[in-house]
Amino acid sequence: MIKRTLAQIYEMAGGLNDIREFQSAEISGVSIDSRSVGAGNLFVPFKGENVDGHQYVEKAISQGAAAALWQQDVPNPPSGLPIIVVENTLTALQQLSYNYRNQLSLKIVGITGSNGKTTTKDMTASLLGTAYKVHKTKGNFNNHIGLPLTMLGMDEDTEVAVLEMGMSGRGEIELLSKLARPNVVIITNIGEAHLLDLGSREGIAEAKLEIMSGLQNGGKVIYHGDEPLLRDKLEDDGDRLFQTISFGKGENNDLYPVSIQTEQDHTVFKLNGYAEEFSIPVLGTHNVLNAIAAIAAARALNIDEALLQSGLNNIQLTSMRMEMVEGLSGEKIINDAYNASPTSMKAAIDLVGELTGFGQKIAVLADMLELGPEEEQFHYKLGEEINPAHINKVFTFGRLGRFIAEGAKKRFSADNVFAFDEKSELVDELKKHVSAGDLVLVKGSRGMKLEEVAHKLSGQS
Repeated sequence: MIKRTLAQIYEMAGGLNDIREFQSAEISGVSIDSRSVGAGNLFVPFKGENVDGHQYVEKAISQGAAAALWQQDVPNPPSGLPIIVVENTLTALQQLSYNYRNQLSLKIVGITGSNGKTTTKDMTASLLGTAYKVHKTKGNFNNHIGLPLTMLGMDEDTEVAVLEMGMSGRGEIELLSKLARPNVVIITNIGEAHLLDLGSREGIAEAKLEIMSGLQNGGKVIYHGDEPLLRDKLEDDGDRLFQTISFGKGENNDLYPVSIQTEQDHTVFKLNGYAEEFSIPVLGTHNVLNAIAAIAAARALNIDEALLQSGLNNIQLTSMRMEMVEGLSGEKIINDAYNASPTSMKAAIDLVGELTGFGQKIAVLADMLELGPEEEQFHYKLGEEINPAHINKVFTFGRLGRFIAEGAKKRFSADNVFAFDEKSELVDELKKHVSAGDLVLVKGSRGMKLEEVAHKLSGQS
């Protein structure tokens, strides 16, 4: 984590007041939460609509923070305390992270995409960890606050940072990329998430391509080459100062799988140009593509081919991404409840359909959020496309989930489709249908908190 004197922090963050009395104080790390502030931290308060973090500055310092920022337009900064007044605390946090990143000798891999960016981040970090000291984004710290905090958490001797870049609207990924100044970027795919904000898949593609805004000259862009919205833009740029590496299912890509075999708890694949098979401890073709993107990033940063499988063996995946757990009745549960879009929903359902050696296969699906004015049609179409030859029963949760159920009834008998507005009722009914050897997929958007269903089935809550 960042370790600097208060005088250095003052310069890096754009301080405006006189701090000479405290300038030699040692700062170690940054916190934005007074409830978990650590000894020596710099506390950064934000002025929100409902809560103003400035009211917790004195508390944070009393609990061990070495200093705090203070926004200029907030009145009455406490006197006699190590306070750095800045024009805007969020901007100062970002500026501090940018300057800290520039003081370190390291490489940055930036990752974005509609689906798969967190899994790709975890895979990339594991592969690079075979040869470098790696720092990666934790949890969902991938926005205009989380990314600066992630960067400020890097140790001085970090050799590679793998940074996930998410967005809530246009311009955010551009900001993140310019803060991080990546050497390598990965665009996992273009899906339908954020249609509500960006209006079209073309708009989503443009927003994801913002990750190139901070790409250093001579950098590498690794992208999903089966997506025309990416290929047309990247391969037609005749004046580019970067190298492109495409991956995907199609043989027109630089990297593509020659074969894929899905087992019950892992996936094996062969990659063009590589003699050996690769194995990943996660399921599905979409995760093979994530792994190929990670391999491309590892090779771009000179990871020896002989180390690749070792890195894949040791992947530490963020929770609720194709996480296999056992239920109380002996069923297997795939907890993929972190997020959902039509693309990722279909991929997960297709994966369950491909798996063999199970009894019943049950899909528990919840609302996909942020899909814009056609959200009901997206859900209905998803339900229509579920194949009863591969999935035995469909359970849905939420208002939009009911459209999945209605679509599913086009191919399923009514007694194999269940729609609920209450999770407790869904769980009670689901328990009547599962038994040892069954496979249950649990997937929905983050806001639906569908992991609660997986936890109830497995006895975790």
